[in-house]
Amino acid sequence: MNSDCVLCSDSGGEILWQDDFCRVVLADEAGYPGFCRVILKQHTAEFSDLNTEDRQRLMQLVFAVESAMRSTLQPDKVNLASLGNMVPHLHWHVIPRFKDDRHFPAPIWAEAVKPDAETRVSAKQLLALRIALQAIQR
Repeated sequence: MNSDCVLCSDSGGEILWQDDFCRVVLADEAGYPGFCRVILKQHTAEFSDLNTEDRQRLMQLVFAVESAMRSTLQPDKVNLASLGNMVPHLHWHVIPRFKDDRHFPAPIWAEAVKPDAETRVSAKQLLALRIALQAIQR
């Protein structure tokens, strides 16, 4: 635990699933409904700092989140990213991408190509995603 780290001191979003190792949160990212983060609970900066078992466990969870997202939201693409430049606490971004989103096909952190575009994900789809994520095996 690092008291200066925002992901140690805050959930990072609405918690949809967690165990003693990780949590999956729904991020509050305007224009990107369904954007999730998979956040390691222990304060670790780099993926290579984990032992083999923990790396595999984390990636299995990232894949499970991606699968749940694909089956419920049916995005055109899913982006996976682990950057940590701003927050050096190991976490993965799992981002549903749609051809009509404001940045597609560029990364969501790039300048918007369609600044006024709004991606529509229904409340029913978001509920299905929440349910699918809560069903992930612990």
